Amino acid sequence: MQHEKLIIIGSGPAGLTEAIYAARANLSPLIIEGFEPGGQLTLTTDVENYPGFPDGIMGPELMEKFKKQAEGFGARFQMGQVEEAKLQVSPFVLRVGKDEFSCDALIVASGASARWLGIESEKRFQGRGVSTCATCDGAFFKDMDVAVVGGGDSAMEEATFLTRFCRKVTIIHRRQEFRASKIMLERAQKNPKIEFILNSAVKEVKGDKTVGSLLIENLKTKEIKEISVQGLFLAIGHIPNTAIFKGQLPMTEQSYLITKSNTTETEIPGVFSAGDVHDFRYRQAVTAAGSGCKAAIDAEKYLESLEGH
Repeated sequence: MQHEKLIIIGSGPAGLTEAIYAARANLSPLIIEGFEPGGQLTLTTDVENYPGFPDGIMGPELMEKFKKQAEGFGARFQMGQVEEAKLQVSPFVLRVGKDEFSCDALIVASGASARWLGIESEKRFQGRGVSTCATCDGAFFKDMDVAVVGGGDSAMEEATFLTRFCRKVTIIHRRQEFRASKIMLERAQKNPKIEFILNSAVKEVKGDKTVGSLLIENLKTKEIKEISVQGLFLAIGHIPNTAIFKGQLPMTEQSYLITKSNTTETEIPGVFSAGDVHDFRYRQAVTAAGSGCKAAIDAEKYLESLEGH
């Protein structure tokens, strides 16, 4: 079994920022790249809101730069995802495929995966009109018509945000009732740019190189209609990649990891958390990177305390 001082699970903005900080502190971290190498940014085309890139940068390119910077300081990378974690005693043990690793400190930055509709055509237009982040991509749809799928606060928030740029926003929801809070729903209903299509689901995304229209089925009448839109935003939630930690680390009802107030420490000494795996509110590359910096510093202090004993 290979032993490491520090292992980082995940290679999105949080995991790679941790790798940079930990490698600069001579901890020679091992990064297990996880569910989506490079994180959700690899599903995004242009990133215009990450500081330092006035002309924007492609999501995959930004993550490649993060990775090169970490490697330059001595961080090491292991392909694959953690299938089992034993955190009851230190050193902690992780199984990645057929390999096992142990470590004195662990940072979980395995992120959260956006929920998708599960239709084949949405994958074809991913990054070409289909998005899971209005904050990231809304500005690219200036003066266009777009649709938002969802019925919770996120959907109302994203739709309201999109009206800053878009000509019209259509909210498509499977039911008549909404999960959204009253205030968020009323705000969307009062917005003259927002329309609603209820009791309906997107059956197909159509277009040439980018999104051009949606086929929508009324779930009560089974009637199918086509609406013209240039963008589709999915706001049906995220799934934190925390299944392997169930029963070992405290989580919210939605399975986001819980950390101690104002730190990245979990309930288990030596196990830290950063990025979207515990941040259900902001979910931005820059906030993930910021929490990654904190986690690396917290882990470094923890490892120093072990050496002091």
